[in-house]
Amino acid sequence: MKEIRIGSRGSKLALWQAEHVKSELEKRNPGLSISIKKIKTTGDKVIDAPLAKIGGKGLFVKEIEDALLKNEIDIAVHSMKDVPTILPEGLCIGAITKREDPRDALVSGDGSGFFQLRHGADIGTSSLRRMSQLLNQRPDLIITPLRGNLDTRLKKLESGAFDAIVLAAAGIHRMGWKERITEYLPVAISLPAIGQGALCIECRENDKEVCKPISALDHSDTHVCIRAERAFLKRLEGGCQVPIGAYATISGSGIEIEGFIASVDGRRMVREKRSGIIDNPEDAGTGLAESLLLQGGEEILREIYGAGE
Repeated sequence: MKEIRIGSRGSKLALWQAEHVKSELEKRNPGLSISIKKIKTTGDKVIDAPLAKIGGKGLFVKEIEDALLKNEIDIAVHSMKDVPTILPEGLCIGAITKREDPRDALVSGDGSGFFQLRHGADIGTSSLRRMSQLLNQRPDLIITPLRGNLDTRLKKLESGAFDAIVLAAAGIHRMGWKERITEYLPVAISLPAIGQGALCIECRENDKEVCKPISALDHSDTHVCIRAERAFLKRLEGGCQVPIGAYATISGSGIEIEGFIASVDGRRMVREKRSGIIDNPEDAGTGLAESLLLQGGEEILREIYGAGE
């Protein structure tokens, strides 16, 4: 094998992620030629509508996966949280990189922390997961949809369009903008999205020549945790983005996963933590989802889907 072609979205953050994978592969495979191909996805083209309205999961990966299936690229680098639980036939997850900080981060215009923001402050985020949790803690807040690349969102805050915005800490760290963060939101306030902070390297299942060097970038602890989180998501997943979140950690010789289901306005929320074994993390994730559904989560989700959120 002489060359690997990486497919990536064209945003600054996506290209940083692709360059990071390229650099790690080059370190381990001297002489290997690696190129990056920018691919525009539906999620990049439609930026004036909430993700839930235009299809939710898969919007940032479909065109890249199509290129992979057509042999136009050899691997795809995605943010793990953008990858649907069911992959197209013929594709597989070749590696999941070591997780960056999984938390959400608040960036405020005047330096106020979350509980110090003025009454009725306007917060920018298009994530129903974030919206439901923020309103659960502070029902006075106004949540306004905010989409676009990381730098676009930060510029909108600087222009005074919002009092604060909420972003994934991992992306801010990767761009070298850590000093912009006002406050890291504890997991107790804002449970992360499934897979948040990790990168997914996707490849063709039958392409052993490519899969082998990719597998060296896999971080086993992160992979186990994300298997649990994705099993949770798979059990709950519907046709659109929903207010759910889960975060798993390795605890001793086992695994712990915490998850929630909430109404969009945050008034109703079921949340629980569950332990499992490292050898079968999916069992912990699925079991947690089943438990939350029985505690009222099923009714919440049914209402959300019925309302077409």
